[in-house]
Amino acid sequence: MTDQQKAGFDEEVDLLIFGAGAGGMTTALVGALSGLKVLLCEKTGQVGGNTSTSGGTTWVPGNSQGSRVGAQDNIEDAATFLRAIVGDRGGDDVRAAFLEAGQQAIDELEKNTEVKFAAAAAHPDYLDGPGFAFGGRALGPLPFDGRLLGAEFDRVRPPRQEFMGLGGMMVGRAELAQLLKPFASLGNFKATVSIVGRYALDRLRYRRGTRLLMGNALVARLFYSLRQRKVPILFDAPLKELLLESGKAVGAIVDTPQGQKRIRARRGVVLATGGVAWNQALRKQYFPALVSLESQAPETNTGDGIVHAMQAGAAFDDGHDSPALWMPCSFIKRADGSRGIWPHILLDRAKPGLIAVGRDGKRFVNESDSYHDFCMGMLRNGLSEAWLICDADFIKSYGLGLVMPGGKGLAEKLRKGYLSEAPTLDALAAKVGVDAAALKQTVRRHNELAQTGVDADFGRGTSVMNRFNGDEAQQPNPCMRPIRDKGPYYALRVVPMDLACSAGLRGDVNGQVLDAQGQAIDGLYACGNDMTSVFRGTYPGPGTTIGPAMVFAWRIAKHAAAKA
Repeated sequence: MTDQQKAGFDEEVDLLIFGAGAGGMTTALVGALSGLKVLLCEKTGQVGGNTSTSGGTTWVPGNSQGSRVGAQDNIEDAATFLRAIVGDRGGDDVRAAFLEAGQQAIDELEKNTEVKFAAAAAHPDYLDGPGFAFGGRALGPLPFDGRLLGAEFDRVRPPRQEFMGLGGMMVGRAELAQLLKPFASLGNFKATVSIVGRYALDRLRYRRGTRLLMGNALVARLFYSLRQRKVPILFDAPLKELLLESGKAVGAIVDTPQGQKRIRARRGVVLATGGVAWNQALRKQYFPALVSLESQAPETNTGDGIVHAMQAGAAFDDGHDSPALWMPCSFIKRADGSRGIWPHILLDRAKPGLIAVGRDGKRFVNESDSYHDFCMGMLRNGLSEAWLICDADFIKSYGLGLVMPGGKGLAEKLRKGYLSEAPTLDALAAKVGVDAAALKQTVRRHNELAQTGVDADFGRGTSVMNRFNGDEAQQPNPCMRPIRDKGPYYALRVVPMDLACSAGLRGDVNGQVLDAQGQAIDGLYACGNDMTSVFRGTYPGPGTTIGPAMVFAWRIAKHAAAKA
């Protein structure tokens, strides 16, 4: 019998990590690179968590990759920007730690692992203000060849069905126009043949395409890097109980397919289990009553890390400005009876010729603002649902949700009730239950403003991000054009759904979990959605969930490695 078994433990490691999303896998990877004995436990049979279904954009100001694309950025400007956005909501020290460590964290991953990024020269921060950046801060993971994982490719959680073509093919935003018009040019045809041909070959051996993009590429790169270093991962192994000695976290009880295991963690336990997500009790206590009890996160994300930490004396932070980060989502019934979700990120809302109204038929927000700010507009106005309204020209130009540009899929989506069509605004209002007189007046007012190019009501098209995501061919305002006087007209219902949490465990500059008195609980760390957002419920730019998750994962591993 070993000493650890005599002490009542089945295994002993330096760092015990729960949750194999971007935060958990980064912690495990950096810990292993720092010479620690690491064990990563994942509740499900797949890696990826929230990140696997996301765009994978990672917001890290002052990174080295930005300079390669000519972006002029530094952490001083970013600090100025965040002071303007976050204001007096607190957390200055953790934001400073994030900015200070960001460049080094990403550089070390790029140098020592297969985690590779490219900065976008043009990907503006979501809000204007001093220190704002047009590009460089948003990092996109490079595509990854899933075939490198061999049989373990199935361990990577797939994207949403609605984000894949032909039943399992990932397509980049820049590639979509080529695939929709394959015969429009020789370039389009070659791109289509290359992408679809690769996918056809993949399906001879795999359940889906192995050409991975966006968040799926990021989690696959992290997973592949862990496998290269033979870092052990326990699958189907949820956290059962944190083990404490004299107030210090010393390990955990883990459920495994082989039974419960008591695992000692010499340097710490790390919680990266996905945040509040589907935890009904926490949602009812901290989330607005207007929103559903559902989340965009995997349904297995039930707040495990947060609940166990609170039982150990950890303090919970309500997220300040908002307990969650939101996206307006529409829904469709799939062929198997399940429900598909389409997040309206920017492909339709940002474009000219669309408005959003509540049941009262009135606009309530700048439709071209970020998905989070759009939904915050809904919640401020007491709206649990809204309708995106447009005409046939808009759908032809830009599509609407699951209806692609050119109207591809429109007839099918109408049959399924995904969106509504009517010959007049009166008939459309009656069909979806919106005030008809107000809707007609709203359209008239919008059209008058669109003619001038000045949205005097909500400032649409005034921010850099608004204009970047609009249509530059539409002048004088790339985000506004009149809705035509003749039907048909279309309406699509959207509701606010959380894509990530701002509310979470209070943490310090090294990701150590704090108690109600603000003291660090020795040996207990949190990152990702388990840790309260460093941006205090605001949403400064693209990828401001994954960026801090990975940077604080790096800080946690470095802090644990430095312990005596």
